[in-house]
Amino acid sequence: MKKVDYTDRYISLTEFETPLWAEGLTVVGADEVGRGPLAGPVVCACVSIAQGIVIDGIDDSKKVSEKKRIRLNELIRENCSCVGLGWAWQSEIDELNILEATKKAFVDAYKRAASIKKPDVLLIDAVSGLDLDVRQLSIIHGDARSYLIAAASIIAKVARDAYMIEMDKIYPMYGFARNKGYGTKEHIDALKRFGPCELHRRTFIKNFF
Repeated sequence: MKKVDYTDRYISLTEFETPLWAEGLTVVGADEVGRGPLAGPVVCACVSIAQGIVIDGIDDSKKVSEKKRIRLNELIRENCSCVGLGWAWQSEIDELNILEATKKAFVDAYKRAASIKKPDVLLIDAVSGLDLDVRQLSIIHGDARSYLIAAASIIAKVARDAYMIEMDKIYPMYGFARNKGYGTKEHIDALKRFGPCELHRRTFIKNFF
């Protein structure tokens, strides 16, 4: 982690944050992981990092190796001014639908972060219209274009992966430690053989039965 080192990558990734910081505003970024899997929760994270705190390697979590994500997760948590997580469980996904459950998780993540430090602006990856009393800016592909959204994507990804690895100890037949609940061949074959467990999203697996 370096302070006030305005690299080209940092400047590019803070395109949305910089004019807001210039107004003296507190900005948080939010992102989710886990909308596509057949099993497990959606996890959303909300993160604020002060202007000038440059954590080398922050990027869309899908572009970062697992080992590097874990290290970045530690650095982000050590240097952020606030962080919050929100979880939408498989039962909520089945009840509400994936979009509404994801929105609920975003709201929960924001409220947890805001309880530590109240933000002025929320940057969010491709979701709009959250029921929150804060200025919101939805950014398409935000996890690849915004420093704070990318940081949130790493926090959310590490948290969800850790949870699915723990669930693999309870349900080892599905390979959750390897596939994190996504519909790999291994996972689908196990699902057909053993049937679903309580982690499976019933609305996502109905085509397999």
